[in-house]
Amino acid sequence: MIMMETERLFLRQFKEDDIFSLHPIFSDSETMKYYPAPFSLEQTQNWIKKNQNRYDEDGFGLWGICLKETKELIGDCGLIKQKVDGRVEVEIGYHVNKEYWARGFASEAAKGCRDYGFDQLGLLKLISIIDPNNMPSIRVAEKIGFRKEKESLIFNKNHSIYSGSKE
Repeated sequence: MIMMETERLFLRQFKEDDIFSLHPIFSDSETMKYYPAPFSLEQTQNWIKKNQNRYDEDGFGLWGICLKETKELIGDCGLIKQKVDGRVEVEIGYHVNKEYWARGFASEAAKGCRDYGFDQLGLLKLISIIDPNNMPSIRVAEKIGFRKEKESLIFNKNHSIYSGSKE
């Protein structure tokens, strides 16, 4: 099911066979540099299942980023509930296959998810949880209008919390 379209992309719910496109991204050490470790095949399968459960439970989750031109799955982007300093927040998260880095795809997908969260879901605030050293992710957050709000201990390490509010 297609959740949204942007100029060059469409974002859709994950299917089981997306593992063949997603695992090369999640098993790549450079792409997963700010995670504890790259994902195994089983962890990638669990990632897909977790998001499929989120679609049912929350009405949203991380979706597959696909190129309109070729329909190729090049990453994920979407909305997920996270606990930050004891409060439930909705985060925009994203990963893009490194073959497609520096082409604006993450920013385009994140902007679409921002607009979806504000306009379709009626959310008033969205965040991104970013490792303070992850400059490309910080640039994506800033390009969609988010600003650094604070630092928080999440996933057992310090992260910058970037946020944006519905205007």
